Amino acid sequence: MENRIMKFAFLATFLIGGLFAEEGPVVVRGHVFAWPFLELKEMKPRGGSTQGAEVTLDKAASDHWKKLQKAVTKMEKDRRAIIAMAGDYRVSFDFLETLGFSVNYKPPKPYFSWGTESVEVLHDSPDFVSLQHTLVMYFKDKDGKEMGPMVMKHWRQDWRFEDGDLHVYVGDQTWERRLVNATPGFWTQAVYQVDDSPRYEVMGRWKHEGGMSVWQSDDCWRPLPRREFSVRDDYNILAGRHEITITGTGWVHIQNNQKLRLDEVGNKKYVGQELGVNRYERISAPSLSKASETLKKTGDYWAEVREMWAEVYQKNERFSLKSKVDDKKLYQHHFAYAAEIEQEGYDPEAGRKHARETILKFLGGGAGSSGKY
Repeated sequence: MENRIMKFAFLATFLIGGLFAEEGPVVVRGHVFAWPFLELKEMKPRGGSTQGAEVTLDKAASDHWKKLQKAVTKMEKDRRAIIAMAGDYRVSFDFLETLGFSVNYKPPKPYFSWGTESVEVLHDSPDFVSLQHTLVMYFKDKDGKEMGPMVMKHWRQDWRFEDGDLHVYVGDQTWERRLVNATPGFWTQAVYQVDDSPRYEVMGRWKHEGGMSVWQSDDCWRPLPRREFSVRDDYNILAGRHEITITGTGWVHIQNNQKLRLDEVGNKKYVGQELGVNRYERISAPSLSKASETLKKTGDYWAEVREMWAEVYQKNERFSLKSKVDDKKLYQHHFAYAAEIEQEGYDPEAGRKHARETILKFLGGGAGSSGKY
Protein backbone atom coordinates (compact mmCIF):
# COMPACT_ATOMS: atom_id res chain seq x y z
CA MET A 1 0.00 0.00 0.00
CA GLU A 2 2.78 2.42 0.94
CA ASN A 3 4.61 1.62 -2.30
CA ARG A 4 1.48 2.38 -4.35
CA ILE A 5 1.04 5.73 -2.56
CA MET A 6 4.66 6.68 -3.29
CA LYS A 7 4.21 5.81 -6.97
CA PHE A 8 1.01 7.85 -7.15
CA ALA A 9 2.67 10.84 -5.45
CA PHE A 10 5.57 10.71 -7.88
CA LEU A 11 3.27 10.48 -10.91
CA ALA A 12 1.13 13.40 -9.70
CA THR A 13 4.24 15.52 -9.09
CA PHE A 14 5.58 14.71 -12.55
CA LEU A 15 2.33 15.54 -14.36
CA ILE A 16 1.41 18.66 -12.43
CA GLY A 17 4.77 20.25 -11.76
CA GLY A 18 6.88 19.08 -14.67
CA LEU A 19 9.51 17.61 -12.31
CA PHE A 20 11.97 14.82 -12.95
CA ALA A 21 12.81 12.12 -10.40
CA GLU A 22 16.41 11.20 -9.80
CA GLU A 23 18.16 9.31 -7.01
CA GLY A 24 17.07 10.98 -3.79
CA PRO A 25 14.72 14.01 -3.69
CA VAL A 26 12.80 15.18 -6.76
CA VAL A 27 14.73 18.01 -8.46
CA VAL A 28 13.74 20.64 -10.99
CA ARG A 29 15.52 20.68 -14.35
CA GLY A 30 15.83 23.71 -16.58
CA HIS A 31 13.69 23.71 -19.70
CA VAL A 32 14.78 24.73 -23.20
CA PHE A 33 11.88 25.18 -25.61
CA ALA A 34 11.74 22.26 -28.08
CA TRP A 35 14.73 20.57 -26.37
CA PRO A 36 13.43 19.78 -22.86
CA PHE A 37 16.01 17.08 -22.06
CA LEU A 38 19.14 19.12 -22.83
CA GLU A 39 21.02 20.98 -20.13
CA LEU A 40 20.61 24.75 -20.11
CA LYS A 41 24.36 25.33 -20.40
CA GLU A 42 24.43 23.39 -23.68
CA MET A 43 21.80 25.69 -25.20
CA LYS A 44 22.95 29.08 -23.97
CA PRO A 45 22.08 31.49 -26.81
CA ARG A 46 24.77 33.05 -28.95
CA GLY A 47 24.41 36.54 -30.40
CA GLY A 48 25.03 40.16 -29.44
CA SER A 49 26.41 40.72 -25.95
CA THR A 50 26.44 44.53 -25.85
CA GLN A 51 24.27 46.06 -23.15
CA GLY A 52 21.69 48.44 -24.60
CA ALA A 53 19.88 51.32 -22.94
CA GLU A 54 16.64 50.79 -21.08
CA VAL A 55 13.46 51.22 -23.12
CA THR A 56 9.95 52.35 -22.27
CA LEU A 57 7.26 50.25 -23.91
CA ASP A 58 4.25 52.09 -25.36
CA LYS A 59 1.29 49.95 -24.36
CA ALA A 60 -1.44 52.08 -25.95
CA ALA A 61 -2.97 50.95 -29.24
CA SER A 62 -1.31 52.79 -32.13
CA ASP A 63 -3.14 55.12 -34.51
CA HIS A 64 -2.22 52.77 -37.36
CA TRP A 65 -3.90 49.89 -35.52
CA LYS A 66 -7.03 51.95 -34.93
CA LYS A 67 -7.24 52.87 -38.63
CA LEU A 68 -6.78 49.22 -39.54
CA GLN A 69 -9.77 48.27 -37.38
CA LYS A 70 -11.93 50.91 -39.12
CA ALA A 71 -10.97 49.95 -42.68
CA VAL A 72 -13.89 48.63 -44.74
CA THR A 73 -12.60 46.99 -47.94
CA LYS A 74 -10.26 44.00 -48.00
CA MET A 75 -7.59 45.86 -49.97
CA GLU A 76 -7.68 48.83 -47.61
CA LYS A 77 -7.32 46.50 -44.62
CA ASP A 78 -4.32 44.90 -46.31
CA ARG A 79 -2.67 48.26 -46.93
CA ARG A 80 -3.42 49.50 -43.42
CA ALA A 81 -1.91 46.34 -41.95
CA ILE A 82 1.31 46.93 -43.91
CA ILE A 83 1.51 50.56 -42.82
CA ALA A 84 0.87 49.49 -39.21
CA MET A 85 4.39 48.03 -39.20
CA ALA A 86 5.80 51.60 -39.15
CA GLY A 87 6.93 52.98 -35.80
CA ASP A 88 9.71 52.87 -33.19
CA TYR A 89 10.39 49.46 -31.70
CA ARG A 90 12.40 47.27 -29.44
CA VAL A 91 13.08 44.32 -31.72
CA SER A 92 14.14 40.85 -30.59
CA PHE A 93 15.52 38.19 -32.94
CA ASP A 94 15.08 34.62 -31.65
CA PHE A 95 16.07 31.53 -33.68
CA LEU A 96 16.12 27.91 -32.58
CA GLU A 97 16.99 24.88 -34.69
CA THR A 98 14.22 22.37 -33.96
CA LEU A 99 15.55 19.29 -35.76
CA GLY A 100 18.38 17.97 -37.89
CA PHE A 101 18.72 15.25 -40.51
CA SER A 102 22.13 13.72 -39.74
CA VAL A 103 22.37 10.47 -37.79
CA ASN A 104 24.45 11.93 -34.95
CA TYR A 105 22.72 15.31 -34.99
CA LYS A 106 23.41 17.72 -32.14
CA PRO A 107 21.45 20.98 -32.08
CA PRO A 108 23.52 24.16 -32.31
CA LYS A 109 23.12 26.91 -29.76
CA PRO A 110 20.05 29.11 -30.33
CA TYR A 111 20.53 32.66 -31.56
CA PHE A 112 19.27 35.75 -29.75
CA SER A 113 19.87 39.47 -30.21
CA TRP A 114 17.88 42.64 -29.85
CA GLY A 115 17.98 46.30 -30.81
CA THR A 116 15.96 49.48 -31.12
CA GLU A 117 14.72 50.15 -34.62
CA SER A 118 12.69 52.76 -36.45
CA VAL A 119 10.46 51.72 -39.36
CA GLU A 120 9.48 54.59 -41.68
CA VAL A 121 7.12 54.73 -44.66
CA LEU A 122 9.11 55.60 -47.79
CA HIS A 123 6.15 55.32 -50.16
CA ASP A 124 2.43 54.87 -49.66
CA SER A 125 0.00 54.41 -52.53
CA PRO A 126 -3.01 52.10 -53.00
CA ASP A 127 -1.01 49.26 -54.56
CA PHE A 128 2.55 49.92 -53.33
CA VAL A 129 3.98 50.49 -49.84
CA SER A 130 7.68 50.72 -49.01
CA LEU A 131 9.05 50.53 -45.45
CA GLN A 132 12.62 51.41 -44.45
CA HIS A 133 14.09 49.94 -41.25
CA THR A 134 16.86 51.85 -39.42
CA LEU A 135 18.74 50.69 -36.34
CA VAL A 136 19.20 53.41 -33.71
CA MET A 137 21.22 51.97 -30.85
CA TYR A 138 22.20 53.39 -27.47
CA PHE A 139 24.89 51.49 -25.56
CA LYS A 140 26.18 51.28 -22.01
CA ASP A 141 29.89 50.93 -21.27
CA LYS A 142 31.33 48.83 -18.45
CA ASP A 143 30.67 51.68 -15.99
CA GLY A 144 27.03 52.01 -17.02
CA LYS A 145 27.54 55.25 -18.95
CA GLU A 146 25.18 55.61 -21.91
CA MET A 147 26.62 56.25 -25.37
CA GLY A 148 25.02 56.90 -28.73
CA PRO A 149 22.95 56.85 -30.68
CA MET A 150 24.60 54.75 -33.36
CA VAL A 151 22.49 54.91 -36.53
CA MET A 152 22.69 52.27 -39.25
CA LYS A 153 20.48 51.74 -42.27
CA HIS A 154 18.91 48.30 -41.92
CA TRP A 155 16.70 46.25 -44.25
CA ARG A 156 13.82 47.42 -46.45
CA GLN A 157 10.55 45.78 -47.43
CA ASP A 158 8.45 46.67 -50.48
CA TRP A 159 4.85 45.50 -50.82
CA ARG A 160 3.06 45.38 -54.19
CA PHE A 161 -0.55 44.43 -54.86
CA GLU A 162 -1.18 41.71 -57.46
CA ASP A 163 2.29 42.08 -58.98
CA GLY A 164 3.31 38.89 -60.77
CA ASP A 165 6.81 40.05 -61.76
CA LEU A 166 9.09 38.50 -59.13
CA HIS A 167 12.85 38.26 -58.72
CA VAL A 168 13.55 35.10 -56.74
CA TYR A 169 16.71 33.71 -55.21
CA VAL A 170 17.95 30.52 -56.91
CA GLY A 171 21.20 29.95 -54.98
CA ASP A 172 24.88 30.86 -55.43
CA GLN A 173 24.19 34.59 -54.94
CA THR A 174 21.99 34.54 -58.05
CA TRP A 175 18.49 35.93 -58.63
CA GLU A 176 16.14 35.06 -61.46
CA ARG A 177 13.03 36.68 -62.88
CA ARG A 178 9.80 34.72 -62.52
CA LEU A 179 6.48 35.77 -64.03
CA VAL A 180 3.54 34.27 -62.15
CA ASN A 181 -0.21 34.50 -62.57
CA ALA A 182 -1.62 37.52 -60.76
CA THR A 183 -4.01 35.70 -58.42
CA PRO A 184 -6.60 38.21 -57.20
CA GLY A 185 -5.94 39.66 -53.78
CA PHE A 186 -2.32 38.63 -53.21
CA TRP A 187 0.58 40.91 -52.24
CA THR A 188 4.27 40.36 -52.93
CA GLN A 189 6.78 41.22 -50.23
CA ALA A 190 10.27 42.01 -51.52
CA VAL A 191 12.98 42.18 -48.86
CA TYR A 192 16.30 43.96 -49.44
CA GLN A 193 19.64 43.91 -47.66
CA VAL A 194 21.07 46.89 -45.78
CA ASP A 195 22.65 48.12 -49.04
CA ASP A 196 19.35 47.75 -50.99
CA SER A 197 20.60 44.72 -52.88
CA PRO A 198 18.00 41.93 -53.17
CA ARG A 199 17.39 39.25 -50.58
CA TYR A 200 14.10 37.57 -51.50
CA GLU A 201 10.66 38.22 -52.98
CA VAL A 202 7.59 36.11 -52.25
CA MET A 203 3.83 36.08 -52.73
CA GLY A 204 1.31 35.82 -49.93
CA ARG A 205 -2.10 36.87 -48.65
CA TRP A 206 -3.45 38.95 -45.82
CA LYS A 207 -6.25 37.51 -43.72
CA HIS A 208 -8.37 39.66 -41.41
CA GLU A 209 -10.67 37.87 -39.03
CA GLY A 210 -11.82 38.37 -35.45
CA GLY A 211 -9.56 41.37 -34.90
CA MET A 212 -6.50 39.48 -36.20
CA SER A 213 -4.57 40.59 -39.29
CA VAL A 214 -1.96 38.12 -40.53
CA TRP A 215 0.02 37.76 -43.77
CA GLN A 216 1.19 34.28 -44.77
CA SER A 217 3.80 33.80 -47.46
CA ASP A 218 4.32 31.05 -50.00
CA ASP A 219 7.55 29.02 -49.86
CA CYS A 220 10.69 30.81 -50.99
CA TRP A 221 14.48 30.58 -50.96
CA ARG A 222 16.79 33.12 -49.33
CA PRO A 223 20.57 33.55 -49.07
CA LEU A 224 22.36 32.51 -45.90
CA PRO A 225 21.39 34.97 -43.14
CA ARG A 226 24.04 37.28 -41.68
CA ARG A 227 23.73 35.61 -38.27
CA GLU A 228 25.02 32.35 -39.83
CA PHE A 229 27.85 33.61 -42.06
CA SER A 230 30.68 32.97 -39.61
CA VAL A 231 29.35 29.86 -37.86
CA ARG A 232 27.85 27.62 -40.57
CA ASP A 233 29.21 26.26 -43.84
CA ASP A 234 27.08 23.11 -44.10
CA TYR A 235 24.20 24.80 -45.93
CA ASN A 236 23.84 27.64 -48.43
CA ILE A 237 20.10 28.28 -48.79
CA LEU A 238 17.45 29.16 -46.25
CA ALA A 239 14.13 27.81 -47.53
CA GLY A 240 10.70 28.14 -45.98
CA ARG A 241 7.74 30.35 -45.36
CA HIS A 242 6.93 33.10 -42.90
CA GLU A 243 4.06 35.10 -41.48
CA ILE A 244 3.51 38.58 -40.09
CA THR A 245 0.85 39.29 -37.49
CA ILE A 246 -0.14 42.84 -36.53
CA THR A 247 -0.95 43.70 -32.91
CA GLY A 248 -2.15 46.89 -31.24
CA THR A 249 1.36 47.60 -29.95
CA GLY A 250 3.54 46.22 -32.73
CA TRP A 251 3.91 43.10 -34.84
CA VAL A 252 5.42 39.63 -34.80
CA HIS A 253 7.35 37.99 -37.63
CA ILE A 254 7.47 34.18 -37.44
CA GLN A 255 9.69 32.09 -39.71
CA ASN A 256 9.60 28.36 -40.39
CA ASN A 257 12.86 27.65 -42.20
CA GLN A 258 14.65 24.66 -43.67
CA LYS A 259 18.43 24.77 -44.02
CA LEU A 260 19.29 23.44 -47.46
CA ARG A 261 22.55 22.47 -49.14
CA LEU A 262 22.45 22.89 -52.93
CA ASP A 263 25.43 21.58 -54.90
CA GLU A 264 26.75 22.73 -58.28
CA VAL A 265 24.54 20.38 -60.28
CA GLY A 266 21.36 21.14 -58.36
CA ASN A 267 21.24 18.23 -55.92
CA LYS A 268 19.49 19.11 -52.65
CA LYS A 269 20.26 17.99 -49.13
CA TYR A 270 18.33 19.31 -46.12
CA VAL A 271 20.49 19.85 -43.06
CA GLY A 272 18.07 21.12 -40.44
CA GLN A 273 14.95 23.06 -39.63
CA GLU A 274 14.51 26.13 -37.47
CA LEU A 275 11.88 28.34 -35.93
CA GLY A 276 12.36 32.10 -35.78
CA VAL A 277 10.35 34.67 -33.83
CA ASN A 278 11.12 38.34 -34.40
CA ARG A 279 9.09 40.55 -32.07
CA TYR A 280 8.53 44.27 -32.69
CA GLU A 281 7.32 46.04 -29.52
CA ARG A 282 6.55 49.74 -29.85
CA ILE A 283 8.49 52.08 -27.55
CA SER A 284 8.16 55.71 -26.43
CA ALA A 285 11.75 56.02 -25.19
CA PRO A 286 14.55 56.39 -26.00
CA SER A 287 13.96 58.68 -28.96
CA LEU A 288 14.80 57.17 -32.35
CA SER A 289 14.40 60.46 -34.22
CA LYS A 290 17.99 60.23 -35.46
CA ALA A 291 16.74 57.70 -37.99
CA SER A 292 14.65 60.35 -39.78
CA GLU A 293 17.46 62.90 -39.56
CA THR A 294 19.94 60.52 -41.15
CA LEU A 295 17.46 59.48 -43.85
CA LYS A 296 16.87 63.13 -44.79
CA LYS A 297 20.60 63.67 -45.28
CA THR A 298 21.29 60.47 -47.21
CA GLY A 299 17.88 59.66 -48.70
CA ASP A 300 18.57 61.12 -52.14
CA TYR A 301 21.60 58.88 -52.54
CA TRP A 302 19.71 55.76 -51.47
CA ALA A 303 16.95 56.70 -53.93
CA GLU A 304 19.57 56.58 -56.70
CA VAL A 305 20.68 53.16 -55.44
CA ARG A 306 17.09 51.90 -55.61
CA GLU A 307 16.66 53.38 -59.08
CA MET A 308 19.75 51.58 -60.31
CA TRP A 309 18.48 48.28 -58.91
CA ALA A 310 15.16 48.86 -60.69
CA GLU A 311 17.12 49.04 -63.96
CA VAL A 312 18.97 45.83 -63.13
CA TYR A 313 15.67 44.02 -62.56
CA GLN A 314 14.16 45.44 -65.75
CA LYS A 315 17.08 44.57 -68.04
CA ASN A 316 18.19 41.21 -66.69
CA GLU A 317 16.36 37.91 -66.54
CA ARG A 318 19.11 36.58 -64.30
CA PHE A 319 22.04 38.13 -62.44
CA SER A 320 24.55 37.31 -59.72
CA LEU A 321 26.39 39.35 -57.11
CA LYS A 322 30.09 39.19 -56.30
CA SER A 323 30.99 38.87 -52.64
CA LYS A 324 33.65 41.60 -52.67
CA VAL A 325 35.12 44.26 -54.94
CA ASP A 326 38.40 45.95 -53.99
CA ASP A 327 38.35 43.78 -50.87
CA LYS A 328 35.12 45.39 -49.64
CA LYS A 329 31.55 44.18 -49.53
CA LEU A 330 28.82 46.10 -51.32
CA TYR A 331 27.35 47.61 -48.16
CA GLN A 332 30.80 48.92 -47.15
CA HIS A 333 31.12 50.89 -50.40
CA HIS A 334 27.63 52.37 -50.02
CA PHE A 335 27.89 53.08 -46.29
CA ALA A 336 31.24 54.84 -46.66
CA TYR A 337 29.80 57.14 -49.34
CA ALA A 338 26.65 57.81 -47.30
CA ALA A 339 28.82 58.76 -44.32
CA GLU A 340 30.61 61.36 -46.49
CA ILE A 341 27.25 62.78 -47.58
CA GLU A 342 26.18 63.24 -43.97
CA GLN A 343 29.26 65.35 -43.29
CA GLU A 344 29.71 67.21 -46.58
CA GLY A 345 26.27 67.33 -48.21
CA TYR A 346 24.96 65.66 -51.35
CA ASP A 347 25.95 66.25 -54.96
CA PRO A 348 23.18 64.63 -57.12
CA GLU A 349 25.38 63.97 -60.16
CA ALA A 350 28.25 62.51 -58.17
CA GLY A 351 25.83 60.45 -56.08
CA ARG A 352 24.10 59.00 -59.12
CA LYS A 353 27.45 58.14 -60.71
CA HIS A 354 28.72 56.46 -57.56
CA ALA A 355 25.51 54.44 -57.06
CA ARG A 356 25.47 53.13 -60.62
CA GLU A 357 29.18 52.38 -60.92
CA THR A 358 29.33 50.65 -57.54
CA ILE A 359 26.46 48.30 -58.31
CA LEU A 360 27.75 47.51 -61.80
CA LYS A 361 31.10 46.42 -60.34
CA PHE A 362 29.34 43.84 -58.21
CA LEU A 363 27.11 42.39 -60.93
CA GLY A 364 28.00 39.01 -62.41
CA GLY A 365 26.20 36.21 -64.20
CA GLY A 366 26.09 38.07 -67.53
CA ALA A 367 24.64 41.32 -66.17
CA GLY A 368 26.81 44.26 -67.03
CA SER A 369 28.71 42.25 -69.66
CA SER A 370 25.88 41.51 -72.07
CA GLY A 371 25.63 44.91 -73.66
CA LYS A 372 22.60 45.88 -71.58
CA TYR A 373 24.52 48.65 -69.77
